[in-house]
Amino acid sequence: MKYAIVTGASKGLGKEVAKNLLQCGYHVISVARQQQVDELQMLAQNNEPNYRHLSGDLSSVDQIENIATSLAEQINQQTIEELLIVNNAGMVTPMGPVGQLENETIAKHVTLNLTAPMILINTLKAQVNPNRLVVINITSGAAEKAIYGWNAYSSTKAAINQYTETAAVEASELGTNDLHIAFSPGVMDTDMQGEIRSATTDEFKDVDNFKQLKDNNQLRSPKEVADLLQNLINDQEQLENGRVYRVHDLIQ
Repeated sequence: MKYAIVTGASKGLGKEVAKNLLQCGYHVISVARQQQVDELQMLAQNNEPNYRHLSGDLSSVDQIENIATSLAEQINQQTIEELLIVNNAGMVTPMGPVGQLENETIAKHVTLNLTAPMILINTLKAQVNPNRLVVINITSGAAEKAIYGWNAYSSTKAAINQYTETAAVEASELGTNDLHIAFSPGVMDTDMQGEIRSATTDEFKDVDNFKQLKDNNQLRSPKEVADLLQNLINDQEQLENGRVYRVHDLIQ
């Protein structure tokens, strides 16, 4: 039995990834603040795999470990051939230069983008024993360059890339069958892009460039990006452990 956990699956890329996994035979558990995604439930009813939803706020440190433990308890009721974890939940705010951000918002940002994936993976690795563990951390090109106003976002995405690479090194040293990769989806037509375009130039110097991407129809759909990611999942035996896979390298 193959299980997939997808965080941030109520909309955008996360929802499209979850839909593809259901259609490919994975039993899917989505995690989001919102309630169960009806579209995913209907899709599961039309296919053999099961779909379950766990509501929770991954930006709350107090909730993360409870969510992780609950996931482990649900999965441990089965014999698991493969456990796939897609850490998709994330946020781009707060935007603005150092010294102009609310400390509470910075803490929430770091918790959702970095702490939550680390705790989820650590807990599930400790409590679940699948034949194969596959982890996909959604990252960003912002991890690889300094961008004015994105001191929080660029930093957490750079950290998740380093975490991915380090976890892969540990898996190799320990001789496990675990696979850890990061996936950079590029610019998509999502709610996050709307948040970016709503920033002022004082908060985010490149805001006009992102507005032009929308105006010129240069944003990929979440469905297109999810399909490219699914191709990686389907061909996972060929993947390089610890690598960041970028969507622009995957387009034929």
